Amino acid sequence: MDLSKIFSLDGKVALITGASKGIGLSIAEIFAAAGAKVVISSRKQEVLDEMANQLKSKGYEATGIACNVGNMEELPGLVDQTVEKYGQIDILVNNAASNPVFGPVHETSLEAFDKIMDVNVKAPFELTRLCFPHLRKSSNASVINISSIGGISPERGLGIYSVSKAALISLTKVYAKEWGGAGIRVNAICPGLIQTKFSEALWSNEKIMNMILQNLSIKRAGTSEEIGAMALFLASEASSYTTGAVFTADGGFTI
Repeated sequence: MDLSKIFSLDGKVALITGASKGIGLSIAEIFAAAGAKVVISSRKQEVLDEMANQLKSKGYEATGIACNVGNMEELPGLVDQTVEKYGQIDILVNNAASNPVFGPVHETSLEAFDKIMDVNVKAPFELTRLCFPHLRKSSNASVINISSIGGISPERGLGIYSVSKAALISLTKVYAKEWGGAGIRVNAICPGLIQTKFSEALWSNEKIMNMILQNLSIKRAGTSEEIGAMALFLASEASSYTTGAVFTADGGFTI
């Protein structure tokens, strides 16, 4: 058995949101190393160009396309530019997320609620829907939604963020159930504490970190590369009979 073929993404095109840093960028690099052409997207074109050039310097095929996924009017352009550049979309990773508040849920404003839901739920819904005509043409189409352990059990201080990630898990299952007949698999990854800038307020605080470690079987924060490796499994032929699944990568926090 040729395991390199099972995990190969040769000939595939992957679109990854929130991919100028952290988990999204790690997913992009791992996909590119597996042979995929990757489109990385976030809000700032200059940052994307820098990251795409870094990937190209390693011999990978990468393009940066700026898009604020919280603005629904920009999403069709992201899809169109990806197809114009590479002719297809085989893999979509909805990784972009927003959490502008930390504290009691009753102190969350409607403005913050709307922003969280727009980026974390509405954008994955709409972008996935827009990619459907292209995904259904693929021989192994895969949509990967990056949720959170907060979507399984709400995290203190992250109330509406947790609600949005629970909704994303449900959306994952809805798409998986409806699109299986079109040959499109849809799965979710729920990271725990991953050492990225997005979660820096947690892992950089010694008191909070010590409290978290007490509940972890693996006594450390995770890395973005570990999430990228799980995403590779879900993007490749290795997971060809897997859809509607919710994978945790949290050091045992949810055991």
